[in-house]
Amino acid sequence: MRRNLTEQFLHQTQITGHISGRDVSKRVATAALIVCVCMYAGFLEQALIAGACIIVLEILAYPLNKRAGQFDKPLGMKTAVAVFLVNWGSMLPFLSFSIILSQSDSLPMVLAGYLWAFGIFVHVTNTFGLLPFYNWTQMTPAFATVFLMLWILSQNPAFAATQTHWLVAVGLMVVYIVNTFTTMVRQKDTHDALTRARKEANTRLAELEHLSRNDSLTDLMNRRAFDEFLNRQMTDSKFKRGVTVFLIDLDGFKPINDSYSHKAGDAVLRAIAERLRDLARSCGGKAARLGGDEFAVARNDIGNIDDALAFGNRIAQIVGRPIPFEQKTLTVGASVGIAQQGRDITTPADLLSGADQAMYLAKDEPDNNAVIFDKDAFPVRATLEDRNILLAAMQKGEIMPYYQPKVCIETGRIMGFEALSRWQHPQRGLLFPGNFIPMINELALQGEFMIHTATRVLDDIDALVRDGLDPGQVSINLPEVTLATLSGRQELFDLIGRYPHLRHHLTFEITEDIFIARSAEIIQKSIAAFRRAGVRISLDDFGTGFASFQHLRELEFDELKLDTAFVSDLGVDPSATVLINGFLTIGDGLGVQVIAEGVERRKQLDLLRDMGCKYIQGHYFGAAMPFSETQLRLTVGNAMHTIEAAKRRGVA
Repeated sequence: MRRNLTEQFLHQTQITGHISGRDVSKRVATAALIVCVCMYAGFLEQALIAGACIIVLEILAYPLNKRAGQFDKPLGMKTAVAVFLVNWGSMLPFLSFSIILSQSDSLPMVLAGYLWAFGIFVHVTNTFGLLPFYNWTQMTPAFATVFLMLWILSQNPAFAATQTHWLVAVGLMVVYIVNTFTTMVRQKDTHDALTRARKEANTRLAELEHLSRNDSLTDLMNRRAFDEFLNRQMTDSKFKRGVTVFLIDLDGFKPINDSYSHKAGDAVLRAIAERLRDLARSCGGKAARLGGDEFAVARNDIGNIDDALAFGNRIAQIVGRPIPFEQKTLTVGASVGIAQQGRDITTPADLLSGADQAMYLAKDEPDNNAVIFDKDAFPVRATLEDRNILLAAMQKGEIMPYYQPKVCIETGRIMGFEALSRWQHPQRGLLFPGNFIPMINELALQGEFMIHTATRVLDDIDALVRDGLDPGQVSINLPEVTLATLSGRQELFDLIGRYPHLRHHLTFEITEDIFIARSAEIIQKSIAAFRRAGVRISLDDFGTGFASFQHLRELEFDELKLDTAFVSDLGVDPSATVLINGFLTIGDGLGVQVIAEGVERRKQLDLLRDMGCKYIQGHYFGAAMPFSETQLRLTVGNAMHTIEAAKRRGVA
């Protein structure tokens, strides 16, 4: 308790020293003014004595106040006591002016004395209200001064009054003092409440700032904070070796979420985050979680490629260590991509882009080795100009659907088409999807490309129907982004809503990759919604992806397409025959159509027919054709079947 009071006294003394040292000129000026007033009222000698006392005390107080006001230096108790005494003592000559004027026979001069005293009250309460040691020790003689003035007045014949009148004045003075006391106490309480509120607000702001810059699950830096950190590090000239970024993507993380729940997935993320945090700290680096199962580590002390690769491989080893979870042991791998600051990599975006490209290449490394980005060795990334060219090509109709027929083996009739995009490039000629689809994906134009393709296909189907032709089932390949986002799904719904009479001609093809997509649940809901709207769903490249029997039970679809790889091995690899037989049995059991893709030879056709396959697609019956040829083929096919039907009726 004593120590606490001592610390408070020293603290308040430092503040008082600062205030008193600051207000010297104001005090001297007001003292000169009141000295003149007292001299005018006829109290020359008393006024000069009081003024002289003020000057002496100010001279003594000035160095003490200056010393006390130095907050960066500790204040000794002796100095603090000297400051206290000199500040308390300087109040007395100021109060003496009120006593001097109360001796006057002139009512205005007496009122001036009272105004001076109340001015001192206001000054003390406003200046030292939050400094109790100084506030109360100075207010006490001020209150006593007023009572002394009342006594002096009561003895002056010029202001004769009854005793009751003087008691009223004293009583009101007591009320004033009590009110002043209460106000000062409440002022302190108000200040304390405001201080607490300010601290709470600052704490909340600090928490919000922390949340805005840190990942809530792992407490690592988030993408925003990591970008800012990289920018500071890359522009700081003292880091001559530049910044090296290690981008880490977890392999095998989604199956843990699916098999053991999101709780297990969160436990894995926290464990990996802790390992990366400790590893980064050990070498003066920083770790961050950029989102999902993607992490990053930045260092500024790596000067060569070998050291960077060694550290990247160390990250992969540390991430791959087993993680205990509820009597289980969970394991994930890591693909690590590395990028180093250099002549061609000058911004955080460049670093992360390079590391991202290297990370995807690392996924193909058989031993999970880290890969470092090399601009000369890596493919050229698409640019904003490429984006504008692609959008312009779609607007001009240079990118258009070609149609490959799907044929019924027994009748030879076309039962539908698959829409496959082609780009009639003005300089490079006809381009196949492999020449531009990767660029569309890289530039995140899947949504625009999907709507463009679907619009063209629906327009073509509409034209065929108006000509009295039956296009059958026309399938369009849907990208994951269309199914995984509400906006993408709604945009496609709005489009097919403009062609309600064509929905039964439309099939959306999806690949088995959706089963490992991060938005698999949303995708499945999107698929169910399209089926309810009357659109058929086809599972493309079946047998080569990630579908399991459980997935086949969960997903609603109408068609299975056997991958070309199985068909190409027919008659060559006995296992291909066994697998296709199994797929046909699955399709029959699920009540869905099965279409074999990639049929190019008569032998493949015969083998598929013998196994009970009813529908095929491939170059044996024709490659993808432009719309005009598709229209002609349907017209000729209809005419041929009409002639054959007439012949059969004639024979009958």
